[in-house]
Amino acid sequence: MAGHSQFKNIMFRNGRQDKERSKMFSKLAREITVAAKHGLPDPAHNPRLRAAIIAARAQNMAKDNIERAIRKATGADAENIEEVRYEGYGPGGVALIVEAMTDNRNRTASDIRAAFSKYGGALGETNSVAFQFNRVGVIAYPKSAGSDDAMLESAIEAGADECVSDEQAHEFIAGIENFGAVRDALEEKLGVPQSAKTEWRPANIVPLNDDSGESLVKLLDVLDDHDDVQNVYGNYELSDALMRKLEAA
Repeated sequence: MAGHSQFKNIMFRNGRQDKERSKMFSKLAREITVAAKHGLPDPAHNPRLRAAIIAARAQNMAKDNIERAIRKATGADAENIEEVRYEGYGPGGVALIVEAMTDNRNRTASDIRAAFSKYGGALGETNSVAFQFNRVGVIAYPKSAGSDDAMLESAIEAGADECVSDEQAHEFIAGIENFGAVRDALEEKLGVPQSAKTEWRPANIVPLNDDSGESLVKLLDVLDDHDDVQNVYGNYELSDALMRKLEAA
């Protein structure tokens, strides 16, 4: 898929974010709560909740914390959390999609707009940049799940669009319309995946010079640190020199 290599950049940024475990757990818990709120609070009958719990367990989130997050979807502990998507352009003209969960739309929108403006970007209207991305389902399994050839065969049998394998994992890509069916077919054959979620993947990539890249990294840091922000997707490609500089920092 076009732009897959770009996710090496995004994975690098996610790796930095994952070091802040308390913030990461907060985001995972919020996803569990929202998933339970928009479906049954039983993961056996709520695919999104099941995927959220899988992601939480993969990060060693405690069982009590997972159960507490589910309880917050109903009853006296219920939280009024909305899902919101923001779109805009960052430094160098890169397109960015920000997924957030908030209990105060005005506050979150103001914070996101201010961050874009501070670092040379501009927040746009809904669907102002989404056309530059493909919304896909991504089901990931560890490298130990099988050989590249075996995983490709499993992808064909499950109806996935493709299987991308590297040194760490196998990623099965599915269209959003049949994501659930592909996930269930793979789970039946290969067991519970490392993760199963929907993502925005860029159709085209925008290379950045180092000055724009550094400004973008600062913007992404601010967005990553915001309590309401769940995911940030972009169609950027950082230079090798800047990547080395960031890795050494």
